[in-house]
Amino acid sequence: MAPMSVLTRDEAQTRAKLLDVHRYQIELDLTRGDEIFDSRTVIRFTTRADGDTFVELKPAELRSVTLDGHPLDPDTLSLDENRLPLKDLTAGEHELRIDTTMRYSRTGEGMHRFTDPTDGETYVYTQLFMDDVQRVFAAFDQPDLKAVFELTVTAPEGWTVLANGITERQDDGSWRAAATPLISTYLVAVAAGPWHSVRTEHRGLPFGIHCRRSLAPHLDTDADEILDITRACFDRYHEKFEEPYPFDSYDQAFVPEFNAGAMENPGLVTFRDEFVYRSAVTDTERQTRAMVIAHEMAHMWFGDLVTLRWWDDIWLNESFAEYMGYQTLTEATRFTDTWTDFGIVRKAWGYDADQRPSTHPVAPDPEAVPDTASAMLNFDGISYAKGASALRQLVAWLGEKDFLAGINTHFARHRFANATLADFIESLAAATERDVRAWADSWLRTTGVDTLTASVTDRPGEWTLTLDRAGSRPHRVTVGVYDRDLNDSRALLLRERYETDVPQQPAPEPRTGPRPALVVPNDLDLTYAKIRLDEVSSRTALRGISDVPDALTRAVLWNTLRDMVRDGDLAPAAYLETARAHLPEETDLAVVQGVLGFAAAQVANRYLAAHERPAALATLTSLCRDLIRRTEDGDHPGLRLIAVRHLIDVAAQPDTISAWFSEGTVPGGPELDPELRWRILGRLAVLGAIDDAVIDTELVQDPSATGQEGAARCRAALPDPVAKRAAWDAMFTTDDLSNYLFTATAQGFWQPEQTDLVRQYVDLYWTDATAVAARRGPAIAEAAGRWAFPAYAITPETLHAGEQCLTETTPTPALRRKLTDQLDDLARALRVREA
Repeated sequence: MAPMSVLTRDEAQTRAKLLDVHRYQIELDLTRGDEIFDSRTVIRFTTRADGDTFVELKPAELRSVTLDGHPLDPDTLSLDENRLPLKDLTAGEHELRIDTTMRYSRTGEGMHRFTDPTDGETYVYTQLFMDDVQRVFAAFDQPDLKAVFELTVTAPEGWTVLANGITERQDDGSWRAAATPLISTYLVAVAAGPWHSVRTEHRGLPFGIHCRRSLAPHLDTDADEILDITRACFDRYHEKFEEPYPFDSYDQAFVPEFNAGAMENPGLVTFRDEFVYRSAVTDTERQTRAMVIAHEMAHMWFGDLVTLRWWDDIWLNESFAEYMGYQTLTEATRFTDTWTDFGIVRKAWGYDADQRPSTHPVAPDPEAVPDTASAMLNFDGISYAKGASALRQLVAWLGEKDFLAGINTHFARHRFANATLADFIESLAAATERDVRAWADSWLRTTGVDTLTASVTDRPGEWTLTLDRAGSRPHRVTVGVYDRDLNDSRALLLRERYETDVPQQPAPEPRTGPRPALVVPNDLDLTYAKIRLDEVSSRTALRGISDVPDALTRAVLWNTLRDMVRDGDLAPAAYLETARAHLPEETDLAVVQGVLGFAAAQVANRYLAAHERPAALATLTSLCRDLIRRTEDGDHPGLRLIAVRHLIDVAAQPDTISAWFSEGTVPGGPELDPELRWRILGRLAVLGAIDDAVIDTELVQDPSATGQEGAARCRAALPDPVAKRAAWDAMFTTDDLSNYLFTATAQGFWQPEQTDLVRQYVDLYWTDATAVAARRGPAIAEAAGRWAFPAYAITPETLHAGEQCLTETTPTPALRRKLTDQLDDLARALRVREA
């Protein structure tokens, strides 16, 4: 892939001062074959003064350009990478017409094309975020040049075309979408193919959900649930927001090989189609899908109606939607404990990101985001999880009434326009007497995780909690106070919850009563900070975490133990022992999944030395067997499914899971669906218990896209030098793999059991990953850095080689960011092992 110039903030500001863009008319012809499509664009704009500017486009062929009715010779135009210069423009109105041929993408960027191996049907969809508009049509591509968009799409017979506005098929067979309101270029969306659709109306608006035909039975099974969640969130947002939903329809398309979880295109949200479940899932996974629906709908107001001016404020889009997604789901649906899942899964993502050298403020300084390439790096646990945590703390400090008043002021002031962090703070400040600006400076302009350390002093009949802060942010926390049940020593009872501010000024007052068995700062998880318990409470947590009555409190405690392991304050083996003792008693699926995930992926696979790993796997196997035995009554199918999945993943011997595979079921259930069958085959491949023939046979039974990915993952996992070489070449030499097949192959390649077999590839990785990232672009660079990194080569030599790669070569920005994070995690694993 040829390089593209990235847009700088200074260039965007200069162009925004010069231009007022009014309208785009875009015609796409999707009937030209498997590799290319036609794109014709008419842009009507005004220049406020005489001057030069440019329009972005990345064509396979530039056929013609006409400016104000005068043809420009394409052969003489200087198309500098992805920029078409517009010289000597005079002040006034202009019309630019551009006729191009564009290339389809196989990496989820631009116009992605996918042919379903199940039935041979083809689908295309756009993902134009940040700077990929130019792969589909010519545009002044920056978020603060909003315009009206009119789209016409010519598609093969039998296809349906979806877009931001309501689409109608014309007499000539083309599809025309209703003109949009003013929106940013990156939010334009098209999805075309022989979709299976379920349509309804709500509040007078057409609603639809769509997927490829091979997934139709699975979408139909969940259609009521998906639409019920959609309607409930839609209604709840209308209770919160004074501004009504600003678009003419609401479609949700589940699309194949999607790089993100979802994308908030106004009127046409696109989701990765793994959310159309073809195998059994837990209720927590259903909650995750529901949260993504709620998250993307929040963007219709915050992001689409009111849009950032430049990418330094992208956190505000994502943090707001993240916070609103979890909160609205809790208020409006059956998923009433979403903050437990947030606390143990999403928040951990934020804590980890914030302790790496690549950390950045939630709201970075504009100078730190000088161009689109640097902006793309800020889509991480800080802009999502930490930002949402900060907003949750803001609501705890400000009060929800004032928070929503400020939000509604913001929408009213900036509807269909652009706004900055300063504008947002001004809107909040208008609704409260509190010093929101000072709060923003301390929370949004700083980096790192504060640590709140508890100490308890007691005297007869009273005790005092002191919270010492390592860090600089003010915190409002809820303290939970627990006693042992006199009638049941295995139970902890909540004595009281009370609020306190950190720093504690004046000094905390003593509280009456005997010294509690357990004191939990941040009991309701309302702030963002690492917690260190007092000595007595720490012992109580390690010995009795399952005795704590509230799941959210248990999540806070498990996160505390997790942080202690990562910081070298708790032995990894002690974490495993605590999980072994208490997880079989856990009732919350998110807690079970989060603890097992950390125990296996980090503790067993990375933090313990190789000679300690077999004992860790045995402990986890025993734990999973306990969970399976506990669920034999059939009353806890989600818990059983989690236990079965993890037992497969940690199996050190093939006998049990091989028998399950042969019998097609786990004794007592569940029956093996495609996900479990491929999961078992993946583990058997690692253990050397199957060969290519078994994989091929299973692929005949499941030739779907996920079957293809499962087969690629299994083949790469085989402990065979020929299989490893084939997988490596597929990732780094041939460039034929789609984004999803690249990821699947990378997931299979590195295995903790195979470090000796793949040792030679550790040294190859640095040059080959750098090269493939440069050739194939940011999506593959991210996959190469995240999934293809030699995560189990935990040696000082690997760390040194990676650091040399960063200092002596020039990885693309996307790869450099991933390598920086991976190497920091590697250094942490080495420190934990040494501790």
